[in-house]
Amino acid sequence: MAIAHAAPGQLVDVQPLGNQLTEARSSAVFKTDGLEVMRVVLPAGKTIPAHKVRGEMTIHCLEGEVELVAGGQTQRMKAAQMVWLEGSVEYAFTAVQNASLLVTIVLRK
Repeated sequence: MAIAHAAPGQLVDVQPLGNQLTEARSSAVFKTDGLEVMRVVLPAGKTIPAHKVRGEMTIHCLEGEVELVAGGQTQRMKAAQMVWLEGSVEYAFTAVQNASLLVTIVLRK
């Protein structure tokens, strides 16, 4: 079964999940040839291991708190904070608290 993505012009709700965060799962919001947007849900203690993507990206912490390691620097991201990373920079994160993130990736061929 294909993952349902938002259609062009469709409004998408990315507000914090609040009490529903613990039951929520990560999901793709949409993907085109040049751009991908995902909502990543991380329970406290969950780690996304170090990896990298070719294109530039943004990570916007919608709620909770994560520890981001990128480009040899470790930072704590809290709700309403966002970071931009250059393409091919290795990054990883670990949820300090239950968290959800909006991740946008520019796709490079």
